[in-house]
Amino acid sequence: MAGVMIMVLLCLSVGTMLGVQGEDPYLFFTWNVTYGTRSPLGVPQQVILINNQFPGPNINSTSNNNIVLNVFNNLDEPFLLTWSGVQQRKNSWQDGVLGTNCPILPGTNFTYHFQVKDQIGSYIYYPTTGMHRAAGGFGGLRINSRLLIPVPYADPEDDYTVILNDWYTSSHATLRKYLDDGRSLARPTGVLINGKNAKGDGKDEPLFKMKPEKTYKYRICNAGIKNTLNFRIQGHTMKLVEMEGSHVVQNVYESLDVHVGQCFSVLVTANQAPKDYYMVASTRFNKQVLTAKGIIRYTNGKGPASPEFPEAPVGWAWSLNQFRSFRWNLTASAARPNPQGSYHYGSINITRTIKLVNSASREGGKLRYSLNGVSHVDPETPLKIAEYYGIADKVFKYNTIKDMPSAKIGKVVTQPNVLNQTFRNFVEIIFENHEKSMQSYHLDGYSFFAVAIEPGTWTPEKRKNYNLLDAVSRTTIQVFPKSWAAILLTFDNAGMWNIRSEMWEKAYLGQQLYVSVLSPELSLRDEYNIPDNALLCGKVKGLPKPKPYTI
Repeated sequence: MAGVMIMVLLCLSVGTMLGVQGEDPYLFFTWNVTYGTRSPLGVPQQVILINNQFPGPNINSTSNNNIVLNVFNNLDEPFLLTWSGVQQRKNSWQDGVLGTNCPILPGTNFTYHFQVKDQIGSYIYYPTTGMHRAAGGFGGLRINSRLLIPVPYADPEDDYTVILNDWYTSSHATLRKYLDDGRSLARPTGVLINGKNAKGDGKDEPLFKMKPEKTYKYRICNAGIKNTLNFRIQGHTMKLVEMEGSHVVQNVYESLDVHVGQCFSVLVTANQAPKDYYMVASTRFNKQVLTAKGIIRYTNGKGPASPEFPEAPVGWAWSLNQFRSFRWNLTASAARPNPQGSYHYGSINITRTIKLVNSASREGGKLRYSLNGVSHVDPETPLKIAEYYGIADKVFKYNTIKDMPSAKIGKVVTQPNVLNQTFRNFVEIIFENHEKSMQSYHLDGYSFFAVAIEPGTWTPEKRKNYNLLDAVSRTTIQVFPKSWAAILLTFDNAGMWNIRSEMWEKAYLGQQLYVSVLSPELSLRDEYNIPDNALLCGKVKGLPKPKPYTI
């Protein structure tokens, strides 16, 4: 396959047996990022392509693979990609956000090199610079389980990636100008499934095909920037088997609310009459419902899809109850914090509680979004690089954000937002949403236990309602209007890690922060040195590299 090569080194000689140190396999990719013209909603517009594909190529890897990915930026703006959900163990250098990486300048390239260490599951990648995510550059990233570790279901006939997203016909540059001018984004123009929306005129090509009575795996991800999307398949149920790196109790659903940034894996059996069926994605929690559809075709199909779509649920109480039905599969073999469900997170003492309240401000006529009254801006020198070079005090201040917000959040402070976190502490984070709109948050570098989502405001007494047994370990969590969500995790991955709203206009206008997790030993046992090919910018450009960490 062009641009992809698996490196396997075998040394054999006649009559000689050699001892070979085995290394996990390497996958090599070369990606060209360009502008192109597509008409996903019938209107020609500029989109971001990767190797001329929209959405971008699917990365198909296996747990512990080493991924070497050379990105050529042929846009007219700096560009970065993040691998959302990949934990980048000891390696925040590869995270692809502006707090850890200098952007790839136009006409240049950068090679990411990371390992999908001890992970399985369904994830996405997307741009983190400007409003590029609204123009494309996103795609699926799957990490398969190694053959030695069985998954808790039979091998499917095939494995399909379904990328859902809301979509604007305005360009990413126009959307960015709206935000820079102090305006918010209006509702999207439409919704896409794998970059398309079927016309329903009988001429649509199928997105996927299924053989009768065979079972297929669908990896469903919301790569959009604003809207929760409800996904369903006409005439078929879905058995949920995995979400964001965790096998789950296998409940059956007629539809799933996929919040921004989230990924689910489901099994679908082709057990209906042989014809076409629509997969449907529609916006949730808005007065005006936008819908996209795509064709699934039985290989022996004999008719068009019915024009009658399955209805979406109404209201967010339904979605909250669906969240409560998700349970971690404690008996499944898989990459996980500790195998066979022996990781008893519910019995670990919490060492720190951080409550993050999102808010909006229009002081000075400019819209800014914040967490606990601090609205993040990216300095010219990436936070992690400044820290590594020992000049953090010249770029940002730690802990300007408080663990608990003031009773009333006053004037919003706009500055780099960095929280210092003790290495290996077990921490509780509360996301509290006082607004009337949905929220969705992602934490880079980690998976966390999503222990509760409830209406109202959080108090310590609410801990009695936490799921301390089998909450799903995942990377993204939604927060409903006038509600809160609680997560638990151990900050055991040294680096600089981004907590951000997945609502991209909110992240762009400051609703994010970074968590600095420093190992006291500054040792290679805990964190890798800055890569030799790291891009340098801002105050460190041209400086010699500091003395490297050692064991």
